[in-house]
Amino acid sequence: MKTNISLEEAQSILTSNALPTLEQNVSLIEAVGRVISKDIVAGENVPSFNRSPLDGYALLAEDTAKADPNRPAKLKIIEELPPGNIAKKNVLPGTTIKVMTGSVIPEGANAVVKYEDVIEEDQFISICSPLKPGANIVRAGEDILKGQLVAKKGYPISSPLIGVLASLGYSTIPVYTKPKVAIITTGDEIVDINEDLSKGKLRNSNLYCLAAYCQELGAEPIIIGNAADRAESVTKAIARALSLADLIVITGGVSVGENDPVKEAIKAAGAKMLFRKVTMKPGSPTLAAIKDNKIVIGLSGNPASAVIAFYLMVVPVIKRLSGYENYMWPQIEAEITNEFHKPSPSRRFLRGQLFIDDGTAKVTLTGKQANGVLSSLVGCNFLVDVPAGTGAIEAGQKVKGYLISY
Repeated sequence: MKTNISLEEAQSILTSNALPTLEQNVSLIEAVGRVISKDIVAGENVPSFNRSPLDGYALLAEDTAKADPNRPAKLKIIEELPPGNIAKKNVLPGTTIKVMTGSVIPEGANAVVKYEDVIEEDQFISICSPLKPGANIVRAGEDILKGQLVAKKGYPISSPLIGVLASLGYSTIPVYTKPKVAIITTGDEIVDINEDLSKGKLRNSNLYCLAAYCQELGAEPIIIGNAADRAESVTKAIARALSLADLIVITGGVSVGENDPVKEAIKAAGAKMLFRKVTMKPGSPTLAAIKDNKIVIGLSGNPASAVIAFYLMVVPVIKRLSGYENYMWPQIEAEITNEFHKPSPSRRFLRGQLFIDDGTAKVTLTGKQANGVLSSLVGCNFLVDVPAGTGAIEAGQKVKGYLISY
């Protein structure tokens, strides 16, 4: 078992032990937000035919080559074509067919003139300016070509992609199954949100907060509940979680105190310890173990510590289990707008809100940065990464960090 490792090593250990779950086919509407499990190649062109993008007249461009206001080209209307129908006649020199938006381009035609650009009189139209071949024609395959890769394995399915797949006739989509994440909290001081709050007790914010994050990620949270501060109680909760879930997350009971039973419980459950303690603040007590290819991650019981460690170490695991090709948060540089004068002897993560001001990425700290303060995570979409040994941070200074928006 490794101890006092860097965040990057912890992330590497965890994600290398996380494998995507099973695959399934789901309906097109159900697929949005899921991760596609197979490359999809277009089996046809979209559109499948040459069509008109506007109301007008299909014609031969060559008939308009010498058209001008003094000598307009005059063409005979031989048919009117509603959308969804095929012209019964072919466009020949000196003729035109009236078309609507979406109409199939009639045989023989190689251009469309806009309805408002002609004068129609007695089944003839007059055109006062020349058109080039291909004008106002949407070619077959202009959107998607047959054989084109339209959906790549390991990427989330967006609403526009749903539209693309619908245009190709897909009613079901192959996706990875949603990972099941069991959530266990520990602590004799913890009560449920529906229980009376007596002195010395705390409501179980971690349970609901982390379950909500799992839902935001597209995972299925399984609420195991709160275990007492005894190894046998935690062991029983872990055993149940292992039977139900793909990943187990525990908060509380992971420090070095006499009443912190998670490490002992993990061993009793037969799991192999991967690491303990990560050189970062908050979240340093984090530990991880594995049993039957299922990862168990223990987080601090302090709400902010638990959430920040969840963001940085648990989220990449959930995204990896979900099948994401890119499962790490992006790292960017920004200008901080307020000061933070507390020195950081160890690596520290600060809660902030990233925004763009006149083309510059800026971040404002969202409030108190103490380990137990959850409220400053409301509106937080950026974690400022403060290197170990950093002194005071001044407003206007450049900082780096993780963009943690979904």
